Amino acid sequence: MPKVSIITPLFNGAGFIGQAIRSVLDQTFKDWEMIIVDDCSTDHPEKVINPFLLSDARISYPRLERNQGAAAARNLAIARAQGAFIAFLDGDDTWEPAKLERQITLMENEGWAFSFTSYAVMDRDGKLSGKVVHAPGKLDYRHYLRNTAIGCLTVVIDRRQTGSFTMPLIRTSQDMALWLELMKRGFTAYGIDEVLASYRVVNTSNTANKWKAAAGVWQVYREIEKLPLLPSLWNFAGYAFHAVLKRL
Repeated sequence: MPKVSIITPLFNGAGFIGQAIRSVLDQTFKDWEMIIVDDCSTDHPEKVINPFLLSDARISYPRLERNQGAAAARNLAIARAQGAFIAFLDGDDTWEPAKLERQITLMENEGWAFSFTSYAVMDRDGKLSGKVVHAPGKLDYRHYLRNTAIGCLTVVIDRRQTGSFTMPLIRTSQDMALWLELMKRGFTAYGIDEVLASYRVVNTSNTANKWKAAAGVWQVYREIEKLPLLPSLWNFAGYAFHAVLKRL
């Protein structure tokens, strides 16, 4: 069985998925499988993916019969995963070659169940913006509510320690909800302040996406975490402050 299972949801990412796959193939750590779950894409990403499937048996490509969102796609991949470690990489993002080796080595040496790293920001064409989102040293439940500094593309989880998990079936911020669930189980998220991944901003002018993200965070506070109104407002103020800092 592979040591690391890489979870990759995909929806209309034909223009980017090849770069994501190549960044996995370039990993210095080789004991992995990559599960790309297609959430009913209409731009025919199979044309890009099929050659990789033929050349590397570590890559698989299940497809959902109807569009269900990233959480459902990730959950299907998690259900099929064979690895002790679960890593997340969306279809439009990329990793640095030493990402898995560096992260898995630290996790095993330190006994961490949950880790994340810093990441760079790139534009649609893959050009780095010069902006970096730095990983704080560690985050627990209370602090993460106010500082959602964990980039999903950087997370690795040792499920031998955490036990099984899935993402709640909400359309946005499902990763945030999962991290909070793991933290409620008593696991701290440990940050590695090294840029080991690159996050693609596909549409920087879409203000609606920012409002959608904020609405998703509020939904997590009120509907998933069941926080009262005043604590929700307090934590949301912290979230908004740190979100602004990330965009500066």
